[in-house]
Amino acid sequence: MINKRVFIVLFFAFSTSFSVFAQTEPEDIALAADEYQDSFYESLKQKGIENYDKAIVSLEKCIKLKPNDAVAYFELGKNYLALKEYRNAQDNFEKATQLDPKNKWFWLGIYDVSYETKNYPLAIETIQKIIVFDEEYKDDLISLYMITNQYDKALTAINEMNDKFGKSSDREIYKAQILSQGKYQNAEIDNLIQQIKKDPKEESNYVNLIFLYSKNNENEKSLEVAKQLAKEIPSSEWAQVSLFKTYLDANQADKAIKSMNVILASSKIDSKIKHRTLNEFLIYVNKNPQYAPDLEKAIAYFDADKDVDVAKEIGKFYHSKGQFENAIKYYEKDLKVNSDTDLETNMLLLEAYSQTKQFDPMTKRAMTLIEIYPSQAQFYYYAGLGSNQQKQFKNAKTVLEMGLDYVVDDAKLEANFNIQLGEAYNGLGDAKKKEEYFLKANELLKKKK
Repeated sequence: MINKRVFIVLFFAFSTSFSVFAQTEPEDIALAADEYQDSFYESLKQKGIENYDKAIVSLEKCIKLKPNDAVAYFELGKNYLALKEYRNAQDNFEKATQLDPKNKWFWLGIYDVSYETKNYPLAIETIQKIIVFDEEYKDDLISLYMITNQYDKALTAINEMNDKFGKSSDREIYKAQILSQGKYQNAEIDNLIQQIKKDPKEESNYVNLIFLYSKNNENEKSLEVAKQLAKEIPSSEWAQVSLFKTYLDANQADKAIKSMNVILASSKIDSKIKHRTLNEFLIYVNKNPQYAPDLEKAIAYFDADKDVDVAKEIGKFYHSKGQFENAIKYYEKDLKVNSDTDLETNMLLLEAYSQTKQFDPMTKRAMTLIEIYPSQAQFYYYAGLGSNQQKQFKNAKTVLEMGLDYVVDDAKLEANFNIQLGEAYNGLGDAKKKEEYFLKANELLKKKK
């Protein structure tokens, strides 16, 4: 609602036209003027103590004395508005604007009525007339466009106001709300391109354009804008996005790492771009392992990231490449920093342990996980496998027999359980049981084929 109005009405109250009394005796003119003045003052006094009905009576006396007095009608409108008699309030404000159409305060009276009664079409029509006198009231128009879901008009008005008066927090909130709906983003992209041409040294326009392109997965366009920013404003943190990619492509690792650290430490750059930067560096480190320590330092920037489990994702990257030692390092880091009982990470870690023949830590972790997930068959399997490899055959037999009960509709896992049980009984010197379990495993594998 408007909060910047100061009503200066006394000046209008005494701007009496002498033509009204042109044919009247001087004594009568003085008497009428005094009566008008007394009634007007009385109306202000009564309004001040919220006796709006009495104020209205006094103002009606004023209008009898001066039928074309716009200020008296305006004051009547205000008193009726205070009483929530909206029809009377609007009629009197309209009468005031008819008598003096160039007074913005009279139009604001109509606007107040329309706003309170939620007559938004009238509010928009009225505020457009007020803008002729004071363009800053276009902020009210933007609010009305938002209320009535006229987002295209609101976006145009926001850009006009930003261009003329600079950005405001309210307008930025409205703009973000509009741009959350994809269909308006192209118009904003065009606007930002024009703003960059007009003022190439304004960083925020580049940043907003990079963000929109990034949100739409238009990474090449995002990078082009970052390059342009780097050229115009080399000191910008966002410029490092472009410089990082340039240095990496040129195999200038030290410079790329420096740019990357600026990007990851920045509070201005959004997390999606940070993740993309780290991913590009991860691919680079996979081919240039001497920079692995720098990758580990970079990951620390994401320790508080709740959206993406960065250490786990890097572990999975190395896992997919068959680099299980590296995968283990990042799985362990992830479990230490985040949840030590995360199911997926532990499954991946146990597999990586088995691939690298690290049976002791594999067995210990699997036994601990059995206590947390007592119906998770895979943990029994890894505990049994590790125990067999360490010649702890009795423990392997016990844990595998327990876990076999939890294997459901998984022929391969069931076959592996039987193989390990065969190994356990072999270690315990029971050749008959060994053959029995090996045969079961063979039958299961045949069925699977």
